[in-house]
Amino acid sequence: MLGPVILAASRSDRMRRLISAAPVTKQVVDRFIPGETVDDIVPIIEDLTGRGLELTMDVVGEDITTPEQATAARDAYLQLIDRLKPLGLGEKVEMSVKLSMFGQALEGGHELALANVRPVVEAAAAIGTTVTLDAEDHTTLDSMFAIHEELRKDFPKTGCVIQAYLFRTEDDARRLAASGSRVRLVKGAYKEPAEVAYQQKHEIDKAYVRILRILMEGEGYPMIGSHDPRLIAIAQELAHRAGRKLDEYEFQMLYGIRGEEHLRLAAEGHRMRVYTAYGTDWYGYFMRRLAEKPANLRFFLRSMVSKG
Repeated sequence: MLGPVILAASRSDRMRRLISAAPVTKQVVDRFIPGETVDDIVPIIEDLTGRGLELTMDVVGEDITTPEQATAARDAYLQLIDRLKPLGLGEKVEMSVKLSMFGQALEGGHELALANVRPVVEAAAAIGTTVTLDAEDHTTLDSMFAIHEELRKDFPKTGCVIQAYLFRTEDDARRLAASGSRVRLVKGAYKEPAEVAYQQKHEIDKAYVRILRILMEGEGYPMIGSHDPRLIAIAQELAHRAGRKLDEYEFQMLYGIRGEEHLRLAAEGHRMRVYTAYGTDWYGYFMRRLAEKPANLRFFLRSMVSKG
């Protein structure tokens, strides 16, 4: 399987230098990351929301090694929120954050990440929107869930992400599927050992459906993070069986992948949110997009051949 190989490359400085230097890379990266600055991204936000889509914004960057870098990550999100305020889009544009960017892996990282993310959640609430805490590798999840629980005391719409390939996730879903919760379910995009995660696609898909059923039958707000047509159809059926209205769940897909499907679901009345990343530290995010789906890797390799 190529996925684990690509994920290993995402942590390699040598591969980072090689891929970053390839002339075709920027053209391909632009498919998934449509800008580097807030000025780049505001027109994208206005265009997508104007077409009936909603967004969750991610300022890319995870390899934080100092508290100063964590503070800079916080400030980047605050700058984004400041630019969103006059647009008056409310919950049409939320934020997604990785706690690693806020210093979670540093000494005293749990408290540091909480201290850095809280002002972002406060600022988001002040303009009528919210924040979702992204899931990272399994060693970070207890901290993430604890921070999520703490933030929800004051900001109950704060969301979190769970990953279908982890054995623990069905129990997490039962705990989280409570009134007022917002939970995004994804398959998972980190290299995890067999001791904690399913390794085969068919096992992950079956787990995804089991967990999605728990969320749909619960009292929270499910967010279906998938590009898989079969899983999207299953999600619609599970929502129907659970008696959910179209505004009681949403689909989420990545910017640059299946754009026509985004518009189709929105046209049918579904809430369709596009996960849109921007920033200069794009390498780790880009490599996980290649690892998640063979078609993405084929697109990159074809581009390298045709432009080489």
